Amino acid sequence: MASTVGIVRLLVVDDEPELASAVAGALRREGYAVDVANTGQDALDRMIINPYDLVLLDLTLPDIDGLEVCRTVRTDPMFDPATRILMVTARDSVDERVAGLDYGADDYLVKPFALPELSARVRTLLRRETTGGDAVLLAGELALDTARQLVSWNDESIDLTTKEFSLLRYFMSHQGEVLSQERLLEHVWDEMLDPFTNTARVTVGTLRRKLKAATDRDFIETVIGSGYRFVAPG
Repeated sequence: MASTVGIVRLLVVDDEPELASAVAGALRREGYAVDVANTGQDALDRMIINPYDLVLLDLTLPDIDGLEVCRTVRTDPMFDPATRILMVTARDSVDERVAGLDYGADDYLVKPFALPELSARVRTLLRRETTGGDAVLLAGELALDTARQLVSWNDESIDLTTKEFSLLRYFMSHQGEVLSQERLLEHVWDEMLDPFTNTARVTVGTLRRKLKAATDRDFIETVIGSGYRFVAPG
């Protein structure tokens, strides 16, 4: 099921492999976990299995029209109604845009588009879902700016990799919750990752050390046998 906060896993649905790859690559560089589907049926199958939080959906697909994919996601109880849908298509008539929104899309972007505009639309949907319009997540003096991709402690910047940033964003969006390694892999990484890897454990370890070095505080604690918990300063 898609999470109500901390959106980080995306699905790009487009029958143009080169465009889909370019969009997915651009979004991965911003720290998102991104999968790709080239048909409507593939998209629906993936959405049943994986906890996608935002779907970038082309309307013109070789099997099932994007409008029908959107309608199915919005009406079939197998799909999470909280999943955000951004329609990305060359159909630019007013009627087409109205139809997309009426079928349940959250936003609409017309091709051709600039990647920075696409990224901005994604960030807007993420802020709307995660923080009610506030782009900054806070834990005491620790601040994570989702729009500018910055982390700071007492206004001093903390240098993180894109994956460490995404992991911290997910932790800060679920403060106090025990998060299993499997849940972290589902929301912060994508299907290209070997599920038996120790990547999550290693990344949590490096993030924890960086936060400790910058703040002299332990924000992430290990819950033996269950996973990890992010604890804000009291």
